Amino acid sequence: MKVIVTGGAGFIGSHIVDTLIHAGHEVSIIDNLSTGKKTNINPNANFYETDIRDLENLKKIFAKVKPDVINHQAAHAIVNASINDPTHDADINVIGSINLLQMCKEFSVKKFIFASSGGAIYGHPQSNLCKENHPIQPLSPYGAAKASIEIYAKVFHQTYDIEFIGLRYGNVFGPRQDPYGEAGVVAIFIQKMLRNQSCIIYGSGEQERDFVYVEDVAKASLLSLENHPSEYYNIGTVKLIFKHLFQRRFMIESIICFPRFLNRIWVIGKLSGSNSWPIDHCNNTIYSDTGPNLRPIKSFYQGLW
Repeated sequence: MKVIVTGGAGFIGSHIVDTLIHAGHEVSIIDNLSTGKKTNINPNANFYETDIRDLENLKKIFAKVKPDVINHQAAHAIVNASINDPTHDADINVIGSINLLQMCKEFSVKKFIFASSGGAIYGHPQSNLCKENHPIQPLSPYGAAKASIEIYAKVFHQTYDIEFIGLRYGNVFGPRQDPYGEAGVVAIFIQKMLRNQSCIIYGSGEQERDFVYVEDVAKASLLSLENHPSEYYNIGTVKLIFKHLFQRRFMIESIICFPRFLNRIWVIGKLSGSNSWPIDHCNNTIYSDTGPNLRPIKSFYQGLW
């Protein structure tokens, strides 16, 4: 198939590109390189440096590529920034995504696969395991934007018969993850350890998180090319890796091998800034019993190594 991957120079997107090319698909990348890196770009992919908000450039690219499928990974993925400037966040995450859906309509693209979020859209969970039927109750403009894309995808499916797959990711980690943003706690903590700096855990230290290796996420995109119902699917491992991190210091010592660092892990109650809120109960362990037949390739511990 001919597949366009937006954000294909980024952390997750580049792994998806690699997986698709390895499976024999013809891949084109759309990325404005605002956070993506040229070094992540697979040399066997066609690369177009443009912004998903640039409708005229998108039309030219779609007319040239004639894709069968769009895999939309590009996003403004900084929650605090979305709180400080929700208009900018919506311009990229909502308007940019609608532009791609519009391209699907105009150029008869068969399927729209996109990255949603298992954490940002569920908000305060009602139970430890958040299935796909969990109420959508985002706590940030970023989460609201992701939920909005899910609704738009469903409307375009019902109105224009464009198939879609929404992938609600857990906490993705692995090679090429940027340790400089607010997301990606594994990469952030490892870099801080290497620099002998302190790690900050916001909340009580009792949070539960579902970590999923990036190659598993890429495999989910590959499987999404198959004939699955247009729906939203959680992508995770159902492993409570982050639970009791402050108490379970053996994980840091035995897996990351920095025993000298254990006294430099701090737990505080709130995010800093005027828009802070407690996140003790923002737990997220996503679970799917309806999605593509995906089984994790690597455990959290295997992924760290």
